[in-house]
Amino acid sequence: MTDTTLFRSLELIEPGDLVLYHGSIDTSHGLWLAVPCPCRICRAVDAFGLADVRFALIDPWGERPGPFHARRESITRSAACA
Repeated sequence: MTDTTLFRSLELIEPGDLVLYHGSIDTSHGLWLAVPCPCRICRAVDAFGLADVRFALIDPWGERPGPFHARRESITRSAACA
């Protein structure tokens, strides 16, 4: 594990934090609110205590639907949350 990876893993994302999405869905890149993914599969993974936390992304202005199942590696906590 590199120092950058370790530091990034310490950047905790709390429900409701502003994040920048930079994952595989190019049309969804940008600013979102991150919440724990509410789908049944993601909740089951969380209940088993596995480290693969996924997020649902919500448009802060309520204008468009956001991606679900976003990986932690696909989002960066916004500087506005600092």
